[in-house]
Amino acid sequence: MAYRWFELEDGRSVYRKEETRRPKRSTLACPMIAQDTMEPVQSMLDGKMYDSKSKLRSTYRAAGMIEVGNDPARLRTRKRPKPDRAAIKTTVEKAKARFDRGERVRPR
Repeated sequence: MAYRWFELEDGRSVYRKEETRRPKRSTLACPMIAQDTMEPVQSMLDGKMYDSKSKLRSTYRAAGMIEVGNDPARLRTRKRPKPDRAAIKTTVEKAKARFDRGERVRPR
Protein backbone atom coordinates (compact mmCIF):
# COMPACT_ATOMS: atom_id res chain seq x y z
CA MET A 1 0.00 0.00 0.00
CA ALA A 2 1.05 3.52 -0.67
CA TYR A 3 0.05 6.86 0.81
CA ARG A 4 -1.01 9.90 -1.20
CA TRP A 5 -2.97 13.13 -0.97
CA PHE A 6 -6.69 13.05 -1.77
CA GLU A 7 -8.85 16.06 -2.54
CA LEU A 8 -12.28 15.84 -0.87
CA GLU A 9 -15.48 17.43 -2.17
CA ASP A 10 -15.44 20.13 0.49
CA GLY A 11 -11.99 21.33 -0.62
CA ARG A 12 -9.97 19.65 2.11
CA SER A 13 -6.88 17.59 1.36
CA VAL A 14 -6.20 14.41 3.32
CA TYR A 15 -3.22 12.06 3.33
CA ARG A 16 -4.45 8.45 3.30
CA LYS A 17 -3.60 4.94 2.22
CA GLU A 18 -4.25 4.10 -1.39
CA GLU A 19 -5.09 0.57 -2.44
CA THR A 20 -2.55 -0.56 -5.00
CA ARG A 21 -3.32 -3.69 -6.93
CA ARG A 22 -0.47 -5.66 -8.31
CA PRO A 23 -0.94 -7.63 -11.50
CA LYS A 24 -1.43 -11.36 -11.01
CA ARG A 25 2.00 -12.69 -11.76
CA SER A 26 4.10 -15.58 -10.68
CA THR A 27 7.14 -15.15 -8.49
CA LEU A 28 9.08 -17.07 -11.11
CA ALA A 29 11.24 -15.25 -13.61
CA CYS A 30 9.68 -16.98 -16.64
CA PRO A 31 6.44 -18.74 -17.53
CA MET A 32 5.94 -22.43 -16.92
CA ILE A 33 7.22 -24.58 -19.75
CA ALA A 34 5.63 -27.93 -20.53
CA GLN A 35 8.43 -30.35 -21.28
CA ASP A 36 8.26 -33.28 -23.64
CA THR A 37 10.39 -35.51 -21.42
CA MET A 38 8.99 -37.55 -18.54
CA GLU A 39 9.85 -40.53 -16.37
CA PRO A 40 9.87 -43.70 -18.50
CA VAL A 41 6.43 -45.29 -18.71
CA GLN A 42 5.26 -48.50 -20.33
CA SER A 43 2.85 -48.09 -23.22
CA MET A 44 -0.52 -49.77 -22.77
CA LEU A 45 -0.59 -50.38 -26.52
CA ASP A 46 2.69 -52.07 -27.38
CA GLY A 47 4.39 -52.61 -24.01
CA LYS A 48 7.50 -50.56 -24.90
CA MET A 49 9.03 -48.00 -22.53
CA TYR A 50 8.77 -44.33 -23.55
CA ASP A 51 10.38 -41.23 -22.01
CA SER A 52 8.90 -38.76 -24.52
CA LYS A 53 5.26 -37.69 -24.41
CA SER A 54 5.13 -36.94 -28.13
CA LYS A 55 6.51 -40.34 -29.14
CA LEU A 56 4.06 -42.15 -26.88
CA ARG A 57 1.12 -40.14 -28.23
CA SER A 58 2.21 -40.65 -31.84
CA THR A 59 2.07 -44.44 -31.37
CA TYR A 60 -1.45 -44.09 -29.94
CA ARG A 61 -2.55 -41.90 -32.86
CA ALA A 62 -1.04 -44.26 -35.43
CA ALA A 63 -3.07 -47.12 -33.95
CA GLY A 64 -6.26 -45.01 -33.89
CA MET A 65 -6.41 -44.91 -30.08
CA ILE A 66 -7.39 -41.97 -27.89
CA GLU A 67 -5.36 -41.07 -24.81
CA VAL A 68 -7.62 -40.64 -21.79
CA GLY A 69 -6.57 -39.37 -18.38
CA ASN A 70 -7.74 -40.60 -15.00
CA ASP A 71 -9.98 -37.66 -14.10
CA PRO A 72 -13.22 -39.13 -12.70
CA ALA A 73 -15.11 -35.87 -13.29
CA ARG A 74 -14.65 -36.36 -17.04
CA LEU A 75 -16.48 -39.67 -16.94
CA ARG A 76 -19.51 -38.45 -14.99
CA THR A 77 -22.56 -37.45 -16.96
CA ARG A 78 -24.48 -34.52 -15.62
CA LYS A 79 -28.23 -34.98 -15.70
CA ARG A 80 -30.13 -31.74 -15.92
CA PRO A 81 -33.55 -31.57 -14.35
CA LYS A 82 -36.28 -31.05 -16.90
CA PRO A 83 -38.10 -27.73 -16.60
CA ASP A 84 -41.66 -27.81 -15.29
CA ARG A 85 -43.42 -26.46 -18.36
CA ALA A 86 -46.79 -26.16 -16.61
CA ALA A 87 -45.31 -24.02 -13.83
CA ILE A 88 -43.55 -21.80 -16.36
CA LYS A 89 -46.77 -21.38 -18.34
CA THR A 90 -48.82 -20.40 -15.27
CA THR A 91 -46.13 -17.96 -14.10
CA VAL A 92 -46.06 -16.24 -17.49
CA GLU A 93 -49.86 -16.09 -17.62
CA LYS A 94 -49.98 -14.53 -14.13
CA ALA A 95 -47.35 -11.95 -15.09
CA LYS A 96 -49.24 -11.09 -18.28
CA ALA A 97 -52.50 -10.70 -16.34
CA ARG A 98 -50.83 -8.38 -13.82
CA PHE A 99 -49.35 -6.32 -16.67
CA ASP A 100 -52.70 -6.11 -18.44
CA ARG A 101 -54.30 -4.84 -15.19
CA GLY A 102 -51.77 -2.01 -15.16
CA GLU A 103 -49.51 -3.18 -12.33
CA ARG A 104 -45.95 -1.92 -12.72
CA VAL A 105 -42.83 -2.34 -10.65
CA ARG A 106 -41.47 1.00 -9.48
CA PRO A 107 -37.66 1.37 -9.45
CA ARG A 108 -36.20 1.99 -6.01
